[in-house]
Amino acid sequence: MSYEVTSAVAAIIEDAAGRVLLCQQAGGHQLWGLPGGRVRAAESPVHAAVRDIFEETGLQAEMVELVGMYEVTGDGCGEAVPDLFVHVFRGRLEGRLEGGGPALNAPGRISRLAWHDPASLPEPLTATTRTAIADAGAGRSGVIRQIKRDVLREVTREAVDA
Repeated sequence: MSYEVTSAVAAIIEDAAGRVLLCQQAGGHQLWGLPGGRVRAAESPVHAAVRDIFEETGLQAEMVELVGMYEVTGDGCGEAVPDLFVHVFRGRLEGRLEGGGPALNAPGRISRLAWHDPASLPEPLTATTRTAIADAGAGRSGVIRQIKRDVLREVTREAVDA
């Protein structure tokens, strides 16, 4: 039996109104989640977060605090998927938002970018995003949690376009 773990990163980035930046996945279940991605070989989690945020949104950010480390387990709708170990940071934008903010830089991976009020988050939302935003909103940092993946129904193109 093999056990596979993927190391990933994400960041909670807020605008001046306190809204968080979320990305909607282009494929699969089209989940909303925090900007981020996999950690590459010989790359630190902080560097991976800065790189992925820029690649996905065109925004320069610095990581200022570790919100938590989340181990995400469980099958994805009956599919065997590797467990994830996700470092979630609180990020701060470098400079000011000009021209409306983030730009969709990864159209193959991301279909939409949007700012959302933490009290009114879109669905479907990743379990990691839901938990990390709640932890950050409660003022917690440095938490370590195990999270189960949500079991989701298949998303059709008609449902997304509606």
